[in-house]
Amino acid sequence: MFRYILVWFPLWLLAAEPITGFWKTIDEQGLAQSVIAIYEYKGLCYGRIIGTFDERGHMKEHIYAPKERAPGLVDHPHYCGLDIIWDLEDRGLSFRGKILDPQKGNVYRSEVWIDHDDLMVRGKWLCFGRTQRWVTASSKDFPQGFTKPSLETFVPQIPLL
Repeated sequence: MFRYILVWFPLWLLAAEPITGFWKTIDEQGLAQSVIAIYEYKGLCYGRIIGTFDERGHMKEHIYAPKERAPGLVDHPHYCGLDIIWDLEDRGLSFRGKILDPQKGNVYRSEVWIDHDDLMVRGKWLCFGRTQRWVTASSKDFPQGFTKPSLETFVPQIPLL
């Protein structure tokens, strides 16, 4: 029994903080771009676009009324409702998986972690990468009367590339 405690104790210490929830993406100029729902399915985490913002910071479309399409993907699916993060696995201090650029259709390795209540999202290609700080989406980020979808009902739909 003592042997099992020694094996499990270090794994418990290295569990990453939970990342599920609704996150507002912010670009390099400080403008809101979208709301992403990070949800768990069968032990892995995924990220789905829930809505996108206009240049004034108002939600211009959402999963209940999608408009714009992803030009870089097969069949050009709507942005809203599109899974752009998948197979995020808890690796101790962070989660690692894949992230998609839906405009170009490129998939990158990703690393995601919590930093001071914000979600840090890093996309990597070889030794190059870019990190964005996502903030918790508040009720003000959604249109009046918008009903947030239940994260427990989401099933991953990895896009065709």
